[in-house]
Amino acid sequence: MFTGIVEELGEVTAVEKLGDSSRFRLRGPVVTEGARHGDSIAVNGVCLTVVESGDGEFTADVMEETLKRSSLGALDVGSRVNLERPMAVGGRLGGHIVQGHVDGTGAIVARTPSENWEIVKVSLPAELSRYVVEKGSITVDGVSLTVVDAGPDYFTISLIPTTLALTTLGRKQPGDPVNLEVDVIAKYVERLMGARGQEDPK
Repeated sequence: MFTGIVEELGEVTAVEKLGDSSRFRLRGPVVTEGARHGDSIAVNGVCLTVVESGDGEFTADVMEETLKRSSLGALDVGSRVNLERPMAVGGRLGGHIVQGHVDGTGAIVARTPSENWEIVKVSLPAELSRYVVEKGSITVDGVSLTVVDAGPDYFTISLIPTTLALTTLGRKQPGDPVNLEVDVIAKYVERLMGARGQEDPK
């Protein structure tokens, strides 16, 4: 489990195409400290498994399903990525519960700078709109954020200087894709309420 608090802005150093999958090598000295084969690291909000680790870099295999459902397929050598290790037991939940299981992708629609922050509008797949509410939580490229405004096919977020400086969201431009993970609690509530409505009244 992750919290959506990015630890490091990493970089893709190699991409190897393997037919229906890809192997990425990524630089991240902070997240690779003590990392071993089989550990998990979130890359732009996608939970990946470490294959090899050393010299401040790690490799991870990305299957076809993940490439299709996320924006990782658009990464190339030199791409910057948000990196986060799983939360340790007993650690602080600084953001919200993030699984690293991307629900879909959106795209940056517009950026409106202000004196001390920036409002960013992001497109939203129709099937995810019911999970996104004003002042609710959403994960964008692995960053835990609060929804400012929620529309039928978009939402807006307010980015503080720290987020702009230390994550990919400070660099994304209109048209750039982003990974989206909605609040898992909302999905569980929907499923439970649906099951309750289907119960036999007898």
